[in-house]
Amino acid sequence: MRLGEVVVDVAPLRSSRDFRLVFATQAISMVGTHLTSVAASLQIYELTGSSVQVGLMSLVLGMSLLVGLVMGGVLADRVDRRRVVLVTRAVTAVVVTGLAVNAALPNPREWFVFVAAVLAGGTSGLGGPALMAATPALVAPGQLAAAGALTTLTAQLGGMVGPSLAGVIAAGPGLAWCFAIDAAIYVVGLALLAPLPKLAPDGSAEAQHPLKAMAEGLAFLRGNQVVAGLLLIDVCAVVFAMPYALFPELGTEHFGGGPSTVGLLYTAPAVGSFCGALASGWTGRVHHTGRALIGAVAVWGVAITCFGLSPNLWTALAFLALAGLGDTASEILRRALLQHYTPDRLQGRVGSLWLAQATAGPSVGNLEAGLVARALGSSAGAAAVGGLVCLAGVATVALAMPALRRATLHGPPAGQDAELPAGPSRAAD
Repeated sequence: MRLGEVVVDVAPLRSSRDFRLVFATQAISMVGTHLTSVAASLQIYELTGSSVQVGLMSLVLGMSLLVGLVMGGVLADRVDRRRVVLVTRAVTAVVVTGLAVNAALPNPREWFVFVAAVLAGGTSGLGGPALMAATPALVAPGQLAAAGALTTLTAQLGGMVGPSLAGVIAAGPGLAWCFAIDAAIYVVGLALLAPLPKLAPDGSAEAQHPLKAMAEGLAFLRGNQVVAGLLLIDVCAVVFAMPYALFPELGTEHFGGGPSTVGLLYTAPAVGSFCGALASGWTGRVHHTGRALIGAVAVWGVAITCFGLSPNLWTALAFLALAGLGDTASEILRRALLQHYTPDRLQGRVGSLWLAQATAGPSVGNLEAGLVARALGSSAGAAAVGGLVCLAGVATVALAMPALRRATLHGPPAGQDAELPAGPSRAAD
């Protein structure tokens, strides 16, 4: 296999001006998002001295994001997706500007940070499905995996650069500058996205009641074995084998280190994910996409199991990096298959379910990992058990859903028309 078939495929950037605009916006936005996230956490801790309050703010942000995603999925299938993205990003820019002004006050208001978290989470959730649903209209059908890999690359790069940059800025010019820079990034993003064409969904269901529209998305999910399998197989990974909540105890107690050791544990998966995104050229060329996805999730499960059994820190870090690599391959393939097997008129609603799971799943998984660790009396044991349960779940999904094993990005989705919901659920009010 040639090097050009391994490294990340940049064909969508070469062939689509509109995707280049979206890619550039996402690249800078991911850095800005981490600037605001870290700065808000630091500010709440400075004002309250309580980690519980920091966690409460994260919970408020996550819940508002989840609500926004569910509503945003329906919205993205009813109106012009470009307009939804522009309006929600403009509102978020105003909210982040308010955070900058609040942080610059002699006595910043704690309550305002919580209110801003609700507003920012809700508006980001409303716009997220529209931007995700727009991608298939901006690139060629054969470039969905490459587009997903490039999107993942921006997320991983932002996750590596953003938090460190936020720490430097907060320690220097101050927290207000973190928020101000993110607000400026939103304005730049609006300028980049403004030239996009109208992105109205096919078969817009404006007359359909929102609850009925949401039910239609769920009906499609139940009837399409590939899409349902994509969501279920991810549940196996993020719910049963999510070890992040165990890192503080593992770093300090199991590996006998301190905060720097804990930091290494959190960094290792991101490094593996970044490398996986860089070497993702194969994802758009592999013919048996469904089997490759199943293998990628299995890599995550095996790596997490071996991480829990690792005798020393450096072995553990290597397996966490391998887990990150498998996770990135899984995310790229899942995103591409989801967009390939979902009709355009349902892209927003189905995409919102995927994003909602990506938001809520890790939180549930981290809670589950903590409870198992308490029951077993061992964080390392909990990680190993979680990895094994993940592998069992992956095998079950793969055996129970043969359509997922046969799924491919090459050619039209087999049997899609037969799996669309029929009857009253497709009719407008």
